[in-house]
Amino acid sequence: MEKRNKIIYWVATLWLSLGMVSTGIVQLIMMDEEVQKMTTLGYPKYFLPIIGIWKLVGVVAVLVPKFPLVKEWAYAGCFFLMSGAIFTHLAVGDTASEYFGPTLLLMLTIVSWHFRPQDRRISLGV
Repeated sequence: MEKRNKIIYWVATLWLSLGMVSTGIVQLIMMDEEVQKMTTLGYPKYFLPIIGIWKLVGVVAVLVPKFPLVKEWAYAGCFFLMSGAIFTHLAVGDTASEYFGPTLLLMLTIVSWHFRPQDRRISLGV
C-alpha cells in the first residue's frame, strides 16, 4: 500500500508540476495567444506574469523537501488558481475544451496533496 501511494503521489506531482511550469512560463513571457485569452476572459494583461510567477514558485515549494507549511500554501494556491480558472471559463460560456486543462490540474493538485508522504505533511504534534 505504501509503495502504491508513493507512486500515485509522484506521478500526480510530476504531471502537476509539468502543467504548472509550462503554463507558468507561457504566462510569464506573455505569449500573444495567452494575452488574447486573458483579455477575452476579462482579466488585465498585467495579471499574466503575476500568475506565472506564482505557479513557478508553487512548483518549487511542492517539489523541494521539507517545509510542509510552505507546501500547504502552495497546494492551496494551485487549488485557488485552477478552481478560479474553471469558474472563469464557465462564467464566460467557454466550451468544455477550454476548462479541461484547469480541471485536470485541479484534480492533480488534489491527488498530489492527498497522497503526499508523511514527511511532506504538517505535524500536528498529537
